[in-house]
Amino acid sequence: MAKLTIVANIKANPGKIDLVKAELTKLIDITRSEKGCINYDLHQDNDNPTHFVFYENWESRELWQTHMGAPHLAAYMAATDGAVAEFTLNEMTVIGSF
Repeated sequence: MAKLTIVANIKANPGKIDLVKAELTKLIDITRSEKGCINYDLHQDNDNPTHFVFYENWESRELWQTHMGAPHLAAYMAATDGAVAEFTLNEMTVIGSF
């Protein structure tokens, strides 16, 4: 199976940027140590600080799905309940690289 790329867009509610950023940051080290995680990189938009993007690569969709059921993601969801205005996730496959 081909490597899976995930692009997750998270938009914090105004006034909740610091909370969402802190909770997203907590996910980085623990996720990077998970089986199948190739990279897990968090970004914040320079012009719109409410907008965060995770760019992730996984060895397989199955290993990513295991990650999605992990306790640290459930803890993030609980901690940011009501603080996230919008969340979109795209599962992608690379079609070319440099």
